[in-house]
Amino acid sequence: MLTPLRSIHVMAAVITDARGRILLARRTEGRDLAGRWEFPGGKREPGESPEEALVRELREELGIEAQVGEHIISVPQQYPDKRLKLEVRHLTGWKGTPRGHEGQALAWVTRDKLMRYAMPPADRPVVAALLHPDSYLVTPEPTEPGPWLAALERALTQGIRRVQVRARSLSGDAWEQLARSAVACCQAAGADVLLNGDIELARTLGVGVHLRASQLADLVFRPLPEDVLVAASCHTAAELRQAEALACDFAVVGSVFPTQTHPGGEPLGWAGFASLRENVSLPLYAIGGLQPADIPLARQHGAQGVAAIRGLWPIV
Repeated sequence: MLTPLRSIHVMAAVITDARGRILLARRTEGRDLAGRWEFPGGKREPGESPEEALVRELREELGIEAQVGEHIISVPQQYPDKRLKLEVRHLTGWKGTPRGHEGQALAWVTRDKLMRYAMPPADRPVVAALLHPDSYLVTPEPTEPGPWLAALERALTQGIRRVQVRARSLSGDAWEQLARSAVACCQAAGADVLLNGDIELARTLGVGVHLRASQLADLVFRPLPEDVLVAASCHTAAELRQAEALACDFAVVGSVFPTQTHPGGEPLGWAGFASLRENVSLPLYAIGGLQPADIPLARQHGAQGVAAIRGLWPIV
């Protein structure tokens, strides 16, 4: 019989200074993943509330008295010898000057440089939650281009900043024309834009690509340069591992709940989503019967946010 893995609840903080820089701490020699950079914090002890644990850990590690603020994300992660849940909170303030009281190096890092620091697997989704949109719009099938583009523009006006242009019913010139118009709308609004499945057109237009699950097994290398977004739709642990091997920037996982587009599929539920989440370090969006009101719950299960068609597409 296999021995169950021990479970550890780790609390960590995003500590921001007056210049907007974020504090990272380097793991010391003799610890797992020594030399990697992480958000400061430590293990929650029996009988402690999450807030009490974080206050104590920051006092011991950094010598500060912290005021714990809102939840950012909780990331389940499985390691060879343990199951970890990393719960990350903002600080509303603190007293004292942060210093490495346990011999750890500290660094104040601007947000645009966070991705340069090698981190443990559970910390990568935290960086994505801090830097990137919590909503990912997947466009519905177009009936007429004019109203469809008007709805896309309205979604962008309402704050959508990451879009997957998906129109499986179109091909050839009709698809290219719609894609070009959608890309122009998104770029004018400063939104990320990815084309569903069409690697060549994405390369031609200089935009991202969202890989279908059926494409993953046929790819050996990342299909676009590092500075252009590559994402993937995944439903299984094997697909997620392949997306990670291809150096995708993020993946979409579902369906969490039943949807009209996949009425016969077996939904994952949040427990199933979290089970897949803990096997990779990729940032993930949850999809399937979700809308913006579900983002806090999605973050509790390790998602960066939600992806949706109907839940994010405005009615014109």
